[in-house]
Amino acid sequence: MKVILKVGFLVVYSGRSNIEGNRKSLLLELVSAELDPKTGEEWKPVSAYAHKESQDGDEVKYEASFKVPPGFGQVGAILVENEHHKEMFLKNIVLLTSNDEASKITFVCESWVHSKFDNPEKRIFFSAKSYLPSQTPEGLVRLRGKDLESVRGDGTGERKSFERIYDYDVYNDLGNPDSSEDMARNVLGGSQKFPYPRRCRTGRPRTKKDPHSEQRGGNFYIPRDEAFSEVKNTTFSVKTLRSVLHAVVPSIETAIYDTKLGFPYFTAIDSLYDEGVALPQQEGLSFFRTLVPRIIKALRDTTENVLLFETPEMIDRDKFSWFRDEEFSRQTLAGINPYSIKLLTELPIVSKLDPEMYGPPESLITAELIEREIKGAMTAQEAIKQKKLFILDYHDLMLPYVHKVRELENTTLYASRTVFFLTHEGTLMPLAIELTRPASPTKPQWKQVFTDDWDATAAWLWKLAKVHVCAHDSGYHQLVSHWLRTHCCIEPYIIASNRQLSAMHPIYRLLHPHFRYTMEINSLAREYLIAGGGIIESCFSPGKYSIEISSVAYGLEWQFDMEALPADLIRRGMAEEDPRAEHGLKLTIEDYPFANDGLLIWDSIKQWVTDYVNHYYKTPNDVLQDSELQEWWLEIRTKGHADKKDEPWWPKLETQGDLVHILTTIMWVCSGHHAAVNFGQYHFAGYFPNRPTIARTNMPVEDPELESFKKFWNRPEDALMQCFPSQIQATVVMSVLDILSSHSPDEEYISENPELSWKADPVINAAFERFNGRMKEIEGIIDARNSDTKLLNRCGAGIVPYELLKPFSGPGVTGKGVPNSVSI
Repeated sequence: MKVILKVGFLVVYSGRSNIEGNRKSLLLELVSAELDPKTGEEWKPVSAYAHKESQDGDEVKYEASFKVPPGFGQVGAILVENEHHKEMFLKNIVLLTSNDEASKITFVCESWVHSKFDNPEKRIFFSAKSYLPSQTPEGLVRLRGKDLESVRGDGTGERKSFERIYDYDVYNDLGNPDSSEDMARNVLGGSQKFPYPRRCRTGRPRTKKDPHSEQRGGNFYIPRDEAFSEVKNTTFSVKTLRSVLHAVVPSIETAIYDTKLGFPYFTAIDSLYDEGVALPQQEGLSFFRTLVPRIIKALRDTTENVLLFETPEMIDRDKFSWFRDEEFSRQTLAGINPYSIKLLTELPIVSKLDPEMYGPPESLITAELIEREIKGAMTAQEAIKQKKLFILDYHDLMLPYVHKVRELENTTLYASRTVFFLTHEGTLMPLAIELTRPASPTKPQWKQVFTDDWDATAAWLWKLAKVHVCAHDSGYHQLVSHWLRTHCCIEPYIIASNRQLSAMHPIYRLLHPHFRYTMEINSLAREYLIAGGGIIESCFSPGKYSIEISSVAYGLEWQFDMEALPADLIRRGMAEEDPRAEHGLKLTIEDYPFANDGLLIWDSIKQWVTDYVNHYYKTPNDVLQDSELQEWWLEIRTKGHADKKDEPWWPKLETQGDLVHILTTIMWVCSGHHAAVNFGQYHFAGYFPNRPTIARTNMPVEDPELESFKKFWNRPEDALMQCFPSQIQATVVMSVLDILSSHSPDEEYISENPELSWKADPVINAAFERFNGRMKEIEGIIDARNSDTKLLNRCGAGIVPYELLKPFSGPGVTGKGVPNSVSI
């Protein structure tokens, strides 16, 4: 039997000459899937060294020949030992018998193989055939268990970059208490006060001043194969993001010397898209200009760099759309945070917080006020009964943080409620915004309701109130709908899958494409975006309390069973079960673009998962007896989401239907949910007046005796500009959102690339082809909906069509495309 290896390694490794010259480069051992019939024990592996045969660029092909004894049977696994002092990236191994192409068996590796000098343990690669634990060929049973044990670790020691250890830890590395008391941050996870999902354990030393916090120095460890691989010719988005964070952001801060400086007028904001911000000379910026061509452009004088932003599609189509109440409302259904709008089911609106601490709980948005704003079209109770009233409610989440945030510089906070009315055209109209400051030891509670009106003062106060609501919605979107519910909550699924499901387990292979690069982008977020003093804290209203608020939201709101799209819609009152309706749901607002398109994706994923699960699990007993699967689900609940382990809402895992629902939920969150809240960010928030991340000033009417009220009275536009983000905050956020909204050239979209193990099984391959065909149909359905002039929430003059859940896309900032995984 002859073995051909294809090995890719990075040119940045200096050991190329050693690799080429060393005759003993890789030791391979073939493992039989069967036991030796003579001894009843495992066959002794057949060993040989592989040697370089050819090279094409960075890819090197190796060959090895083996003498396999008679009766050895099918090769079920290959052990690999890297004889070099450098790691190597192993793409695949192809087995041939006597150069017979028909005998070819491919082992897809796509993995870094550590040097034996770093770790003497050989790597194990299994064949493409999937097996439940009870079906494992006898010759592979021991290796299946050993491979899983090798990635679990023992919970001690600092992790090294070449390791593949998956383990859990709390979020104790967001602050830096050793640098200053102000940089200390609460540990998230492991306490009743601050519950949180778990991250991957790194084992770094603890800080000197806080024994519960971990030092932030050095690399942010992730298991080696979770890292972005240059071999895969990606890193477009990540390299770019790193570049923005490493060089562009500091350059902006240097160019704009006054951190508090706002934009003096709207034309100054417009200049970001036609003149840009000149960046100071800094080593490496010329390189970044080639890497980030969308936003860093060369002036005629090639020695100078300028930050010049592309005009976001929303403003390109209609420059004044952001100013209109209709667009403000429409984006709750078809913008980048469609997860917050809820049906208002009762009046009066009452807070659940302690009135002794926060003041009277009743909202000032009363039935009388609602009836006045809808011009007597119906009573408020009739509007409730007919499901005409909806709410954005950030009151109870934000109110406990109002005074804390107000102690920080250059920011402020209110608790807010915004009520909308569903018109006969199926669109939403904002009726009222309530802003609240809780009681304090020195001041009583302050709250006021703002409505749009014909007089100038009310109209300007309404615009300022909308800035505060948009800042709250932007914060909730980024901290909860985006970071918490996708990036953060997915990481435990990835860790548990690698610790408990063998690489040959069919469910591991089903989930694996949906976990691509997530841990790497999460480590990057912990390093730069959500860390103390990072971009989120610097540019969002809650400041240093931003991520802490996401912990509170996790404790109050997150339930696994509600992460399923149908359940989420029902919980928010945006749908009800109806077996006669499409998808089994009747939407409360018929033209709800996110829900309508999302349910198409959800149902397609569910059908693909159903076909897949039923192929491997014929009876409920097969599910119950799958030891790896049961341990996987137990570990997700009790270790990955340990702070919620005793909650009654966790689904049981006893039948094929249970498994289908759990897997569909996880795969939806990785794909459709994340796409809906991520890839439209630059389209909608690239023009920051539409979605400011921070409101920096109080409402002028909160204290009419202050100078700020006089300034508002004399020049209300200036008051609006001062409330908006500063120049630094706006340009930093725009730079980051541009990258976060980008698709890498090698993006893997949902249903696009079948795994080798699926193609090898005719039943699974046919099911996947149906899945892919349905996604192509969905592309056409969404295009047709966006052309339907009766659907006013997604079609109209100057409106950005809702394409965030179109399955496929080209590279760059496109505002569409549903990748398999949270890869940016």
